[in-house]
Amino acid sequence: MQPRNMSMSGVVDLAAVKAAQEAKAKAEQARAEAARQGGGAGGASPADLVIDVDEAGFERDVLQRSAEVPVVIDFWAEWCQPCKQLSPVLERLAVEYNGRFVLAKIDVDANQMLMQQFGIQGIPAVFAVVAGQALPLFQGAAGEAQIRQTLDQLVEVAEQRFGLTGLTVDPDAAPGAVAEAAPAMPAGPYDALLEAAVHALDAGDFGGAVQAYKNVLSDDPGNSEAKLGLAQAELLHRVQGMDPQQVRKDAADKPADAEAQIAAADLDLVGGHVEDAFGRLIETVQRTVGDDRDAVRLRLLELFEVVGGDDPRVAAARRALARALF
Repeated sequence: MQPRNMSMSGVVDLAAVKAAQEAKAKAEQARAEAARQGGGAGGASPADLVIDVDEAGFERDVLQRSAEVPVVIDFWAEWCQPCKQLSPVLERLAVEYNGRFVLAKIDVDANQMLMQQFGIQGIPAVFAVVAGQALPLFQGAAGEAQIRQTLDQLVEVAEQRFGLTGLTVDPDAAPGAVAEAAPAMPAGPYDALLEAAVHALDAGDFGGAVQAYKNVLSDDPGNSEAKLGLAQAELLHRVQGMDPQQVRKDAADKPADAEAQIAAADLDLVGGHVEDAFGRLIETVQRTVGDDRDAVRLRLLELFEVVGGDDPRVAAARRALARALF
């Protein structure tokens, strides 16, 4: 089977990026506090860069860890000859990349539920989990040059879009130190409301999530997590009842119709087509005037909030919007 290349161009988190960043920050604070008290590890052992993972430890070893470092998953089996060629390469590169990612090895024979959850049809299969999001990397045998290119792209995306710079590796650290649970940080005043909003998003109750985020912002207008969450929840709420085929048809038939283009841009973004969403609205700004133009511009600014101001695609679109307006 030919390797299936990874494509990261459409990765946009609509529910958990900010939460993952908050979790990362809290973990770093907890480790720093533990270190000041004499109980924290100075870094990860090289032995911690390649780990065996099973279903029982998946949440801790993969999902939680992905809030601070990309986790590459190698799905393998003892009887799989291509796996025996690929796995040693991945293990060597995990050590060479020195903490920029962690390699999690999952035996599919012993963990068939995980294999089904990831929709794996054949092995070897390699995925990554970044900030709680699963991303397919490639399936089947792959050359080292291609693997390096894929890993370089993964590391770049993790750092630029999710703020994950990886683990500090200490050759003298005891193996297993990074797997220990960090001490719990005191709960923030709005943690319960924010958690309720996330649960509402997960349940598809986007209206409830919108209200929960608004409740936080009514008391704390500067709460960055609630601002981002509200923008995401409102977007998902808007597209929930849309007929995608009809929305696309209306947008194609009426290129200067502000309402039609705004609806299509929302669908673009939810589908991960960030540049398409931004480009559609910028072109509509150029075609419209008055209140219609203002409505398109404001929706574009809202979508900037969803993607995040530090995303290079947002910076480029802001420049293009300025040219369109002036």
